[in-house]
Amino acid sequence: MSNYIEQKKNTHLYFELGKNKYAINSNNVLEIMKLPALDYPQRLPNNIIGLLKYNNFVINVVDIRFYLDIEVTPYSVNNELLIVKTDETIFGIVTDKISGIVPFESSKVDTIPFVDSKTIIDAIYKHKNETVYIINIFSIENLLKGTIHSVNIDIPSLYPQDETSKHIMRARTQNIADKSSLSLMSGGLHSKRKFISFNLNEGSYCIMLDYVKEVLKDTPITNVPGTPEFIEGIMNLRGDYITVLNLRKFLGMSKQVQANDKKPVIIVSCNDMELAFLIDKINELFEIQEDKIMGSSESYFASEFIYNKMPYTILNIEKIFTDKRIIVTDM
Repeated sequence: MSNYIEQKKNTHLYFELGKNKYAINSNNVLEIMKLPALDYPQRLPNNIIGLLKYNNFVINVVDIRFYLDIEVTPYSVNNELLIVKTDETIFGIVTDKISGIVPFESSKVDTIPFVDSKTIIDAIYKHKNETVYIINIFSIENLLKGTIHSVNIDIPSLYPQDETSKHIMRARTQNIADKSSLSLMSGGLHSKRKFISFNLNEGSYCIMLDYVKEVLKDTPITNVPGTPEFIEGIMNLRGDYITVLNLRKFLGMSKQVQANDKKPVIIVSCNDMELAFLIDKINELFEIQEDKIMGSSESYFASEFIYNKMPYTILNIEKIFTDKRIIVTDM
């Protein structure tokens, strides 16, 4: 159990912004979403690029490049927003692209010396021969509380100016407002669960984050002759070989609707075993109130819920891992 706790403690979500990659402890991430339209009522202090009404709070949204004195390029509808939390506050961090969720080995984390409360990067990590900068979100929180200063840039001009993009981003903001309104009407006091969502064919599915060890957006897979059709092969994950389960085939779904050259996988851990689930597309990370989850089943599909007006099916991980068709052996 102690190893599991340590793994969850060191699991990080890493993302791209400009030419660099950064990471945040996944325990501090509430949600991932496409960049919505932000309010910018005046020249805001502390490098805040906008305000967003989220779960009935108005939260700050920041671009860490301002804190690092790195050139800030214009935003687009493809940017993604991380909603993060500390013990005291919630705020957003704009990113170019979410790269995945990875457990960081403590021995490979190099702490940066001479950091203070205003230093937002306090460690670096080598991942696939790339340098990932680990962000201290508590330093960002302190900066947001601290001395007011303004950036010498016209921030509203960084946002898309064409009407199509504006319409898309305004619709996203409305979806967030609708979700917050529904949460308020239902009381909003029930405990929440965190999920990672993905697509199989045209359907939307999710797995409770407690089972997720890692998320990779493109993975080399080696075919193994003589295995069942739903076994895609094996993958080498930092020296460990993991069986790759084609989730769509395992669940008896029809042929993939659209070809995808990428091979996104979710590394799932249950009952001291690991499997890699090959899926069609990785989507969002989000929280949902327990009272929104409808029903319970002993089948592969445990239950359902509605999120942002879309139906999602929760997979029964315990059921999949105890299926007699799956044979996991040490390699």
